Amino acid sequence: MTPQSDEDEVWRQIIASFNDPAEHDSAHQPWPDSENLPAEPPRRVIKQSDEEDLLREDDLVDDDADTDTERSDGEEEEHYVPPPPPPLPKTDAATKIAWLALFGGPAYLLLSAALSWNLQGWMLFTAVAAFIGGFVALVVRMGDGPPNDSGWDDGAVI
Repeated sequence: MTPQSDEDEVWRQIIASFNDPAEHDSAHQPWPDSENLPAEPPRRVIKQSDEEDLLREDDLVDDDADTDTERSDGEEEEHYVPPPPPPLPKTDAATKIAWLALFGGPAYLLLSAALSWNLQGWMLFTAVAAFIGGFVALVVRMGDGPPNDSGWDDGAVI
């Protein structure tokens, strides 16, 4: 037999057994015990009368018992509340003008097209120039280089 005929025969067997049920069900597969998780973690619930007995016996209350008692009372756990974010940095006038030009030029062109205004050549040029100028000004002011006081060894600059 040639290798091609072997492959064809294997392919025919695969196609013929396509709709056959699987030989081994996943329920019959061995499952390692280390992968089994308990249904619910064990919890110790202390009733009010048991807690009073514990207090009389050794005058100490275990921290775990306190948390279990709180949970059994239906009180919700405290959640992390992040601190308020720091205020946004102040922008200078040049940055504000660049943002205004970046969005103002195209906004003016869209508004004039929507309202069918007749634009003169210098108005169109000014709107396009404002857009390009605002973009260039913002890119130049990004300051994407390393800090000036980093010395000869920058390390990893992020």
